[in-house]
Amino acid sequence: MKNHWLETVLKELHQEAFHWSRQCCGFDEDQAKDVLQLVYLKILEGKANYSERAKVKTWLFSVIRFTALEERRRETNTSPLEDLDLPYQEDPPENESHEALLQALPDRQREVLLMVFYHDMTLEQCAEVMQLHIGTVRTHYDRGKKKLKEWIEKTRIEK
Repeated sequence: MKNHWLETVLKELHQEAFHWSRQCCGFDEDQAKDVLQLVYLKILEGKANYSERAKVKTWLFSVIRFTALEERRRETNTSPLEDLDLPYQEDPPENESHEALLQALPDRQREVLLMVFYHDMTLEQCAEVMQLHIGTVRTHYDRGKKKLKEWIEKTRIEK
C-alpha cells in the first residue's frame, strides 16, 4: 500500500520535481533528467526512504538536491580546477534574464530563493531540504533578495 501511495505522490509532484532538478543542475535539462532518474532509482531501490518526519515534497526536494550535488561533484572531480568558472558576480550579468540573474547568485542564496518563490516552500521547509539552521536560511534569503534588488535597480538606472 505504501509503495502505491508513494508512486501516486511522485506522479503528482513530477513536474515540480523536474523544475527543481533543472534548477539544481544550473538549468541544464539533460542533466536534470538524469538526476531525476537517479532520484527515482534511489527511491525504488530503497536507498532513499520516506520516514514521514517531513512533508513528501520537502523530502523529495532534499533527495533531488543532494543527488544533483553528488553529480556535480562527480563531474567536478574529473576536470582541472582552472576550468571551473565561479558563477557569483558582484555586477549584474549582461544577459538580464531571470535565469541569468539567479545563476549569478551564490548557490545557497539561489537555492533558497528558488524554493521560496518558485516552489512555494516556507523557510522552515528550505532549512529541512538544505539541512541548515533556520537562521542560516533566513540570512541567505535576505542576502539573495537584497542582491537581486541591487542588480535590478542598477540595470534600470543604466537603461
